[in-house]
Amino acid sequence: MSSKNKKSALHVNEGIDQPSSLNDNLLQKLKKRKQASVSIDEYVNGILQGDRVILSKAITLVESNLAEHYETAQKIIERCLPYSGKSIRIGITGVPGVGKSSFIEALGKRLTENDKKMAVLAIDPSSERSRGSILGDKTRMESLSGSENAFIRPSPSAGSLGGVARKTREIIILCEAAGFDHVFVETVGVGQSEIAVHSMVDFFLLLMLAGAGDELQGIKRGIMEMSDAIVINKADGANKNEAKQAALSYANALHLFPPQESGWTPRTQTCSSLTGEGVSEVWEMILEYIAFTRNNQYFQKKRQEQEKYRMYESINELLKNDFYQNPDIQDLQAKMEKMILEKKVSAYVAAQELFNAYKNSWDTDSE
Repeated sequence: MSSKNKKSALHVNEGIDQPSSLNDNLLQKLKKRKQASVSIDEYVNGILQGDRVILSKAITLVESNLAEHYETAQKIIERCLPYSGKSIRIGITGVPGVGKSSFIEALGKRLTENDKKMAVLAIDPSSERSRGSILGDKTRMESLSGSENAFIRPSPSAGSLGGVARKTREIIILCEAAGFDHVFVETVGVGQSEIAVHSMVDFFLLLMLAGAGDELQGIKRGIMEMSDAIVINKADGANKNEAKQAALSYANALHLFPPQESGWTPRTQTCSSLTGEGVSEVWEMILEYIAFTRNNQYFQKKRQEQEKYRMYESINELLKNDFYQNPDIQDLQAKMEKMILEKKVSAYVAAQELFNAYKNSWDTDSE
């Protein structure tokens, strides 16, 4: 018997053609939607009408590092600027595990149930490789995210706190134009990002835990000085008495700090995001602070100072980007790095050489 006629035990009969696992009509719609460009007018009108899809797309443009996206985003922001500034901006910070997301959800549910609209902008740390968020834990706010009055947007820091600060400020403008009257900015934990967030909010809240070590040594003094209130979270069950004692310790420590420019005396309170006890009282304290600072004109003064800070911060970022994208700098940079490693020049002299080359490139362009 020839090998051609010999049947194999592994022979498989031909099957029938299987339909595609993807919906062709849906694919065509998605392709058309991707190809269809959204005009500036459509972006602005959609945002002003509270369209979440358009708002999310506009935020994506703000977060993008592409030059064409940056230009479009700035035009949208400029058009939305007159409709912003009417919200209460609240910064929430605290060490990882303190329950920031749980606290925001507990407080947010009370606000949204009373027909208040709130946006939560959560700054996540980023992977240096993928530039994506490391934690991705904002999905914990499942109950709040299901509310029509809530909008939650995590933003990876992408290794640039300065960039996050600028982009977060611009996202706040878009959210306010979309009609959100309360904007919460949540940071990843105690660190440099807190300084950036403090420069863009009206009220800065520090969440702490009881029984997590020496209460007065477990937090940077600078963060405490910036805080308008310190709230001890997870004050429930057996931890309730410890939380009260921790609040008293922090209250005593706050008296040692210089008076705040606002005239407000920072307070300490306890609450439980799990049971909801004390959460409403924290919100009442925030409203009291807003009323207090509006009456003594500090609220508006702080907003104006933040706008000026934003301008100078933008100048610094533009100069930095222009410096590193300059062809003359890019050619000289590798040479200077090599000379530093070979100990032929100090880092300061190398930096001066690069700066002089940058200035010369401006002089050449102007001729």
